Amino acid sequence: MSMLKAVYAGSFDPVTNGHLDIITRAAKLFGGLTVLVMKNEAKTPLFSEEERVDFLTRATKDIPGVTVKTAEGLLADYARKHHVQILVRGLRGAEDIEPEFAAAYFNKKFYPGAETVFLPARTELKYVSSSSVKEAVKAGADISGFVPLFVAQSLQGKIN
Repeated sequence: MSMLKAVYAGSFDPVTNGHLDIITRAAKLFGGLTVLVMKNEAKTPLFSEEERVDFLTRATKDIPGVTVKTAEGLLADYARKHHVQILVRGLRGAEDIEPEFAAAYFNKKFYPGAETVFLPARTELKYVSSSSVKEAVKAGADISGFVPLFVAQSLQGKIN
C-alpha cells in the first residue's frame, strides 16, 4: 500500500455513486484520500458547501482512510501547501479527456510536485453525473440507483 498523499477534488453537487466508486478505489490505491470540496466559478451549486461536505462525510464514513475537507483557489496551490503528490481524477468517457488533460497540464505547470492519476468510470456508472442526476429529479425520475438514499431525498426536497 502506498503512503502517497492523494486528493480527489470536485464540486460534488451532489456526490454520486460514480464519485463514491472513484473515492473507494483511490483510497485503496493510495492508502487514504482527501476528498476536497472546491468552489467551481463556472457553476452555481444547488447545495451549500456545508451540505456537500455533510453528504460526502456521511457517504464515505465506512471507507477507510477518507477525509473530507474544503478549499478555495487553485488545486495546485492546495497540493503544494499540503505536500500532496497525487491528484485523482475520474474519467467517464471521451468527452472528459480534453478538459481533464488541460486541468492536469495546468496543475503540473503550477505545481510540478504532483502527478494527476486518472481512474476510468466503471461501465455501469459511466453516464452518472451530478448534472444528469439533477435533471432526472426535475423530470420526476427515480435516482436511487445513482446517489446515496439521503442525497436522493435531499435532491427531491430541493428541486420539488
